[in-house]
Amino acid sequence: MRVDLGNALATTPGLTTATLDRLDDRVAAAHERIAAGMADDEFGYAALTLPETADPDAIYAAVEGFDRPEAVLTVGIGGSALGAATLSNALDSDVDAYVLDNVDPDETRRRLVDLPLDDTVVNVVSKSGTTAETLANFLVVREAMADAGVDWTERTLVTTGESGNLRRLADRHDLPLLPVPDGVPGRFSALSTVGLAVAALQGHDVEAVLAGGRDGMDALAGSLYDSPAYAYGAATYALAERGALTNAVMPYAESLETFAEWFAQLWAESLGKDGLGQTPARALGATDQHSQLQLYRAGPPDKLVTLVRPTERADAPIPETDLDGLAYLGGSSLGGLLDAEFEATEASLAAADVPNVRVEIDRVDERALGELLFGMEAACVLYGELASVSTFTQPAVEWGKKAARGLLGGGDFEEAEAVAEKRELRID
Repeated sequence: MRVDLGNALATTPGLTTATLDRLDDRVAAAHERIAAGMADDEFGYAALTLPETADPDAIYAAVEGFDRPEAVLTVGIGGSALGAATLSNALDSDVDAYVLDNVDPDETRRRLVDLPLDDTVVNVVSKSGTTAETLANFLVVREAMADAGVDWTERTLVTTGESGNLRRLADRHDLPLLPVPDGVPGRFSALSTVGLAVAALQGHDVEAVLAGGRDGMDALAGSLYDSPAYAYGAATYALAERGALTNAVMPYAESLETFAEWFAQLWAESLGKDGLGQTPARALGATDQHSQLQLYRAGPPDKLVTLVRPTERADAPIPETDLDGLAYLGGSSLGGLLDAEFEATEASLAAADVPNVRVEIDRVDERALGELLFGMEAACVLYGELASVSTFTQPAVEWGKKAARGLLGGGDFEEAEAVAEKRELRID
């Protein structure tokens, strides 16, 4: 992973090299705290040791009982699904991967109608084993398989903690089981059993993903000038302090669109605390040059745009044409056009004094994805240290969970009482 901060200098809001120099002492102190947390396997910081502590052999062993399936369906929500989805949507495989991460009945019904249930592995993921949305969807999927004459116990893989409903279910039916690592919040679990089981089922190289994560670990250093992840984390923090309260992440590769979704959860849930944080927005290059770029370039000066691209990719030539005004495209390629679009957007933002940061990987493959995911996690942790927020907690998320559970009769929670206090101003 490489990071270029040049277009975040002398912008509005913006940084200077003097700003970064002053910040670098704080980065060094934060790095010491992060390194100590990793060494002591502290909650949250343990996520940054996953490239070394995750066991690919255990993952391969858990999935080896399934013949190469036609499809894999992950039933999870948030961090229990997005890491796996990022990898599966980025990498080619003849095993189709799908996700049920919402409880929209229309989408659940459509998905189950379309799936070849007799040749689908269901990957159900919940650290607590009590997540309402995940368990509800799993019960629906299990019934659909039974109705189709499929033995769900022969087609289900469970990833969960040491206790809870899912653990008891797995033990009762002797289901293949992968443990969720201790001390790792879900949004930081992409490089663990949570994110890698689907990759293994699809035939991807799990060890290469972890090797990429180790590349990211090895690149951590006590200076932002020596560490791409820390450079990104420090720059985004400093820009937010100066008013760039929206971070629009814009990959220039369709295969990385889900990565932007994964990033949005990581950034929002980790850093949105105590009236602080930076709101992540998702865009896709070049598609959103024709829509969102208008706001980023000409709207309020409160944004950072993060442009992400692979520098190597397969290409497709553009045929020659004699159509008026289009001859310049003939003999070029789609990849060349996308690169030109990337550089034009970058220049367009810079010309309007909008800060933008370039993040590059060599190519979209297992190793580069492992490094990218690790790098953004480390950047997030550094940002949290600099902002003095509790990076690894999510109290607002837990409040909503309690309110919903109370409404469904799952216990007495005072949060549920707030629903009855809703203000109304109805216009019919």
